Amino acid sequence: MEPCFDTLTVIGPGLIGSSVLRRARQAGTLARRLIAVEIDPAFRERVTTLGIADEVTGDAAWAASEADCVMLCVPVGAMGEVAATALPAMRPGAILTDTGSTKMSVIDAIRPFLRPDVAYVPAHPMAGTEYSGPDAGFATLFENRWCLLTPLADADEKAVARVTELWRLCGARTKTMTPEHHDRVCAIVSHLPHLLAFTICGTADDLADETRSEVLDFAASGFRDFTRIAASDPVMWRDVFLSNRDAILEMLARFTEDAQAMARAIRWGDESYIVDRIERGRSIRRSLIENKQA
Repeated sequence: MEPCFDTLTVIGPGLIGSSVLRRARQAGTLARRLIAVEIDPAFRERVTTLGIADEVTGDAAWAASEADCVMLCVPVGAMGEVAATALPAMRPGAILTDTGSTKMSVIDAIRPFLRPDVAYVPAHPMAGTEYSGPDAGFATLFENRWCLLTPLADADEKAVARVTELWRLCGARTKTMTPEHHDRVCAIVSHLPHLLAFTICGTADDLADETRSEVLDFAASGFRDFTRIAASDPVMWRDVFLSNRDAILEMLARFTEDAQAMARAIRWGDESYIVDRIERGRSIRRSLIENKQA
């Protein structure tokens, strides 16, 4: 099988970027040549040692000029700055894509630098762990996970098809939706859970010293699950929260109302309401397992 692209440049070989590179290296069907771009010299050295790219550089413009597909895997707050460097150097007919977990803000940041002869296909692989950096990636990260594509209204259909195929070759299932809808969906299924995890861990940390020690010593599985995602990269999640502000605040307001309703049920002993909420949670969990998302 001919590779999907001749040269793939991945800017930002962290968890997502290094996983794409590992998959490309393992499968041999994503690209013939792999270039990784990293501004941190220590990370560049690590990517070189891992051997997951043919070339490793800190020069984003040069790497973009060599590729027929450039993938931006940097924090959402840095997308515009990186695109401003990469896009002017890209070849006519090349494709730019990204992996940002918010889409409206990323598209708005990149839009001023778009060119009519370079197709742009925004995407978001719905996969990850609490770890970051080049060593965090693995080739099967995207297996049976969703990658959401949010092409612009005037998108090049052939470019969308090629980026879709790239993610399919990574093992992902793909779905296309508008950027606006994407941000609302991700606000509830990804962004709000992380916000709650950070907040609950902060609440535990603010407890009196004796109680705090017991929380850490006797943490049950529920609290341990929250601390897992609370270990995620702070810069990345700061950018996500600020970039998807409106949708997150809307979902947080709805959650707050539901939490207050649950508090009233507990206060007044409304057993039927409590059981209904628990059963709905169990049903959602079963659905995730059936859909192979758990």
